[in-house]
Amino acid sequence: MKTENEMKISFISKSENEGFARTAVSAFAALCDPCVEDIADIRTAVSEAVTNCIVHAYRGTQGIVEITARILSGNELYIRIKDKGCGIADVKQAMEPLYTSAPFEERAGLGFAVMESFMDSLSVRSEVGRGTVVTMRKRIGGKDE
Repeated sequence: MKTENEMKISFISKSENEGFARTAVSAFAALCDPCVEDIADIRTAVSEAVTNCIVHAYRGTQGIVEITARILSGNELYIRIKDKGCGIADVKQAMEPLYTSAPFEERAGLGFAVMESFMDSLSVRSEVGRGTVVTMRKRIGGKDE
């Protein structure tokens, strides 16, 4: 698919930057003239992915979160959220609903399930000690149009 437009941002993994990330990506997605439901889905999925970086990837420390968003031909939004944190040993297990690597905290373990439910596709690649890349796609205008 051809890239029609692209934005890139990076920021420190501070909790106050989660709202910035969510707003920046949804503002970029607004160029596709989405409905309110599409924007809400995008905001939620980005929020979950960035929160995972802050809470899990850089637990007890700080690092950089990078977001690349592209508008592809066919009015499809591509979002890649990348960290260079601790990585995930077992991605398949981490994507299971209710699994959490922090059972001692008040975490539901639903981040990946939420991302998957709001986007058309979700891909997670990770390497222990090197970080994680979450890639999401959503066709603006709905899956069935």
